[in-house]
Amino acid sequence: QVQLVESGGGLVQAGGSLRLSCVATGNIFRIKDMGWYRQAPGNEREQVAIVTSRGMADVADSVKGRFTIFRDVARNTVYLQMNSLEPQDTAVYYCYMMVSTQISMNYEYPYWGQGTQVTVSS
Repeated sequence: QVQLVESGGGLVQAGGSLRLSCVATGNIFRIKDMGWYRQAPGNEREQVAIVTSRGMADVADSVKGRFTIFRDVARNTVYLQMNSLEPQDTAVYYCYMMVSTQISMNYEYPYWGQGTQVTVSS
């Protein structure tokens, strides 16, 4: 079984910064893509950022220039550095990873974190 545990959310004033972390534990063989989604009340879940196993990263246009995603392969961890936060960034942030396990080495399945609340006050 694989578990993703997030940390780093909280309350911050507009213009401030937060760093989210997400670490995967369990019977992991390989992790390919890692990423972050967010969901604000009344909105659909939207992709914020993704980083591939080769380290290629991309972020949504709405956060470009403010958010950075990066990963620590050795620690099975993905980070989301969020700078110049705006009230519209308020949402629950979810990490996900495409993981293959020791039992199923040839197939990657998506795993999700439990979500962490980010609230930006104006």
